[in-house]
Amino acid sequence: MQSNMFENQEIIDIDVEESIKTSYLDYSMSVIIGRALPDARDGLKPVHRRILYAMNDLGVGSRQPYKKSARIVGDVIGKYHPHGDTAVYDALVRMAQSFSMRIPSVDGQGNFGSIDGDGAAAMRYTEARMTPLAEELLKDLDKETVDFVPNYDESLNEPDVLPARVPNLLLNGSSGIAVGMATNIPPHSLDELVGGLLILLENKNASLEEIMGEIKGPDFPTGGIIYGKKGIIEAYKTGRGRVKIRAKTHIEKKASKDVIVIDELPYQTNKARLIEQIADLVKEKQIEGISEVRDESDRDGIRVVIELKRDAMSEIVLNNLFKQTTMEATFGVIMLAIDGKEPKIFTLIELLKLFLNHRKTVIIRRTIFELQKARARAHILEGLKIALDNIDEVIDVIRNSADTNVARENLMSRFDLSEAQSGAILDMRLSRLTGLEREKIEEELKEILAEIKRLDAILKSEELIEGIIKDELLEIKDKFKCPRITEIVDDYEDIDIEDLIANENMVVTITHRGYIKRVPSKTYEKQKRGGKGRVAVTTYDDDFIESFFTSNTHDTLMFITDRGQLYWLKVYKIPEGSRTAKGKAVVNLIQLGADEKIMAIIPTTDFDPSKSLVFFTRNGIVKRTNLSEFKNIRSLGIRAISLDEDDTLVTALIAPNSAEEMQNYKGGALSGDDLDGGEAEEILEQTEQDILEGSEDEISDEISQDEGAQDGEPQSTNENMLFIATKKGMCLKFNLNKIRQMGRIARGVKGIKFKEKGDEVIGAAFILSDMQEILSVSQKGIGKRTTASEYRLTNRGGKGVICMKLTNRTGELIGVVMVDEEMDLMALTTSGKMIRVDMQSIRKAGRNTSGVIVVNVEGDDVVSIATCPKAEEGDEGEADELAQDENLLNSNLDSKDSQSDGPSDEILKGGEDE
Repeated sequence: MQSNMFENQEIIDIDVEESIKTSYLDYSMSVIIGRALPDARDGLKPVHRRILYAMNDLGVGSRQPYKKSARIVGDVIGKYHPHGDTAVYDALVRMAQSFSMRIPSVDGQGNFGSIDGDGAAAMRYTEARMTPLAEELLKDLDKETVDFVPNYDESLNEPDVLPARVPNLLLNGSSGIAVGMATNIPPHSLDELVGGLLILLENKNASLEEIMGEIKGPDFPTGGIIYGKKGIIEAYKTGRGRVKIRAKTHIEKKASKDVIVIDELPYQTNKARLIEQIADLVKEKQIEGISEVRDESDRDGIRVVIELKRDAMSEIVLNNLFKQTTMEATFGVIMLAIDGKEPKIFTLIELLKLFLNHRKTVIIRRTIFELQKARARAHILEGLKIALDNIDEVIDVIRNSADTNVARENLMSRFDLSEAQSGAILDMRLSRLTGLEREKIEEELKEILAEIKRLDAILKSEELIEGIIKDELLEIKDKFKCPRITEIVDDYEDIDIEDLIANENMVVTITHRGYIKRVPSKTYEKQKRGGKGRVAVTTYDDDFIESFFTSNTHDTLMFITDRGQLYWLKVYKIPEGSRTAKGKAVVNLIQLGADEKIMAIIPTTDFDPSKSLVFFTRNGIVKRTNLSEFKNIRSLGIRAISLDEDDTLVTALIAPNSAEEMQNYKGGALSGDDLDGGEAEEILEQTEQDILEGSEDEISDEISQDEGAQDGEPQSTNENMLFIATKKGMCLKFNLNKIRQMGRIARGVKGIKFKEKGDEVIGAAFILSDMQEILSVSQKGIGKRTTASEYRLTNRGGKGVICMKLTNRTGELIGVVMVDEEMDLMALTTSGKMIRVDMQSIRKAGRNTSGVIVVNVEGDDVVSIATCPKAEEGDEGEADELAQDENLLNSNLDSKDSQSDGPSDEILKGGEDE
């Protein structure tokens, strides 16, 4: 029995892959066209259009009483939109939110949600009606201006698009995610949109620049500040772009503290979640300087108050808030909409032209409708006029007719009337036979004929149609005043506070745990050589000061990390602290990676291409790149040098380029991956250097031994030189031009080869002249000044010569700097003490000596040294007894050092005769 079920039925083979593909495409197009994306003409998705049309059917206009939202949603679902009631109500709610729509199209009564993310009340509690804007979207709908299509069950008709007298798509924007595509169109000011449309009406070939003279950019209902026009121009030109928005804030004073007040938020930012986010960051100490956050918003507007601590710098806290919270957001513009049942990404001008074309179509169809109606009325009036002219005969014909149909036929044949005219005569009341009524009919006919002439002229003239569009746009602009809310600034420099910051010298300190601060250099008073110094910073038990430098507030700081990343920051943006303050975490100022350490902080006043940035690594690699390569730094920093796996960056410094290099540079250093002849030569040079490194080191040693007797004789040179020092007391001096400029991502070349196992580079300096002096300081506070000429000029990649004679009492070498007698020395110890010493009080000594006590470490270690401008005259206090003892010890050490000078070949053996 079962075997015969399919005997008379045809079995069709179907390709499963093709069937699934077809079904999915049908589904995706249904979602794209029927749900997720707006129509480019009226800017509405189907659900929004159906809500407004249903409200129009219910008669809930802007001047009519409110109706329950549940009633509206029920009509929408039952008649036009067979989907969930929650989805329809959510769409209705958003159309009523002033913080979501630039000009809402629904007037809601009741709880329709808030900017804090609160949901609307249930639809049974809220009421709604249309706004005047919605009425403008629906105006002329009854004049056959748009096509109507059957609803989902073909029981009713609904408009395929609304006439839309306002450019709603750009006015209120739209967002939606379809299948494989998404749209995100920002809202705009109606005043500006009308201005842009009028320009296009005047000049169809108007450029984007001309249009943007009126339409400045997006205008969000929550205000805020748009930073940079680049993203706006890109979005308007291509249909895609990224617009950066910041909250609008102002600073108030409360006693001696600053108070940051947020007045406006970026579009679609949840205020309550933002406050919670700020509180969490303060609790986790990721943002410091905030004592309290509270929400004082009311019906008059947003007011979020952020109270700062007394020593907090409001600009720094604001930067951190922008960086780490939704006070700064990015709006990704995707101007995707439906045109002719097809999704497409539009440019700004294309959307404006599409709206104008839609309005032309609406006006033409409306004119045709009105013309037909006017002609029909004129036709009737002409029949009535004939009847009035022949009233006696008309009455006689009607009286002698058997019934209405016969009377109609008799009138049509007797007076050559149409069926409509004869019907109108039969329907005419006797009161129309008076003389006054006769005049009214004649006057109305005259007006109708004039109207027909006007409408006919419109259909024949493109200029008249455009004139009507212009008049309607100006009427809309006058009816809906819409001044710009969102401010637009060209770039970050527009709100830079540099001009408000005094230009003064600062000492910037940074600890091992990454706390940074700036203190006026005048805070530290000059002391006698051997003085104990004063505490420069209070550190945590497991922290110590790692480096410091002097600069002025307007300088730019380049932060270079052990991983070869480079960041920059203005000095005035570093929070100023007291002499003993711990400072602020540097991670709040720049976006360092996990476990990333700052190894060099270089101040510069500009990024002049006549200078180079030279990098030195722990393993002795040196790299040189034009300084202009680093002028455009991203927030996450840029790669400054490529490092080997076992290598880290030690320091970096700025050096000038020669005139020849400047001529060859022509705007930029060679990229690290260029493969032209010059780069190939560099790669070959580096490879050859690595292969022959051993023999070159031997040659360097031979030169040292042969010329050892001439150590004291200056070796004259007019070229710029680099000086590298290692922790085992070795150093190497070579010409800067031995290193050609490379691209940012290049690795570099060998700078120095180590003589002893476990040695590493601890510092480097740039030498302009052999008459300059090099200050070397050891771990135990021993230091000396040595003329640069005492260090022989050798080849890059050699083992070098002794820089300082090291003993158990000196410890390892910790730093070298270029100095002169017009400078002061500043030294830092692991316990946080800083001492400022007049450079003239530090004795000059040969390179094969130890030096004198510069810092009384008292069991402490020196961790960093730097130079600073000479302090004002007038030291306070005399050196204490301990300092006098140190001076005596220094004299003894100097005496021993002077007796220990010997031939270079003995020095290179590294023996510690002392």
